[in-house]
Amino acid sequence: MAEDVYRTIEAPAEAACRERSSKFLSYIYPVCTEEEIRERLEALRKRYFDATHHCYAWRLGPHGETFRANDDGEPSGTAGKPILGQLLSNELTECLVVVVRYFGGTKLGVPGLIAAYRESAAEAIAAARIVERTVDRRIRVDFPYVAMNDIMRAVKEMQPRIVAQNFDNLCTMHLTIRESRADELVERLRKAGGSTDGDAQQIGRAERVVKQQNLTTRERPHGPGRGAAAPPTH
Repeated sequence: MAEDVYRTIEAPAEAACRERSSKFLSYIYPVCTEEEIRERLEALRKRYFDATHHCYAWRLGPHGETFRANDDGEPSGTAGKPILGQLLSNELTECLVVVVRYFGGTKLGVPGLIAAYRESAAEAIAAARIVERTVDRRIRVDFPYVAMNDIMRAVKEMQPRIVAQNFDNLCTMHLTIRESRADELVERLRKAGGSTDGDAQQIGRAERVVKQQNLTTRERPHGPGRGAAAPPTH
């Protein structure tokens, strides 16, 4: 996979399973910021306020450089880590996976918990549509009107997305193009008579231009209703 391409999911998905009377509800969301993650977690905690555990893991950044896993009271390493492992093994980032557990009265033990959370996360991922997205760079180019033809020729040949443009005696265009081709575009624009804004900056997650390729599509299962919570136990 190219360095400026990453895998994430197109839309939220969910799944459910049972293990020795315990009920596991798993959810996966596309996310861009830690604030969005907090909002998703808070919404699930309110919805399943009577659940025994709300365990989760997430990755942010094109290469998953920021990540976190949380066991939410389960024995250390038995919940958050296996959930995170599924994000890693599927090479997914910009994602949050939450597994809600209702204890059913039978202890699963450490190996059983690891397997249950791993499989719950895997089921949520399998229910989602995985897509590829590119990391793009935004470039502003200023140029005199007399350079219009040469600039537009470079734009037509390189095919960046035109975000905004203003044509006057001094013209300005705001363009986006995938990171691996950005330097070439900047050089072409300069040779055509334009000046760029410090070669621009990489677009933040919320502004990325999405180039999607459907990789996996499976029918999303319907999550079950709530169950009764039991005293915390493993």
